[in-house]
Amino acid sequence: MSDRPVNLTTSGPPETVLDPEPADALVALGAARSASDPVSAIGAVCARWPRFLAAWASLGDTVDEPALKYAAYRTGYHRGLDRLRANGWRGSGYVRWQHETNQGFLRALAGLQSVAAQIGEDDEDARCAIFLRQLDPEWPPS
Repeated sequence: MSDRPVNLTTSGPPETVLDPEPADALVALGAARSASDPVSAIGAVCARWPRFLAAWASLGDTVDEPALKYAAYRTGYHRGLDRLRANGWRGSGYVRWQHETNQGFLRALAGLQSVAAQIGEDDEDARCAIFLRQLDPEWPPS
């Protein structure tokens, strides 16, 4: 038996909210989405702002080839983990959709789940589905 006290809180797991994206990156992504070649334009936004999670999710949403979708979503997911850790996340706790700044990460993770299912990566599909519900118990957003 341990003599150390256990500190319980009534507020539940901690919640992490990502910091906002640069305003010029948001403007560039908006323009890239309506460009004549959105894949190249969004790719250029990703290259200019490699930590811009909504850009990686948008690239995954825009390309047709499953392997390229997978690469874009996985990049957004991993860059998102880096950003979460930089914002105080320690591997557990909520990252909720209701916070607009979290949506790029969650879109990348949901996209990764979807394309993993599409290409037969059943284990990754299941892991991503569980992780999404752990991050936001109200997942999927309405």
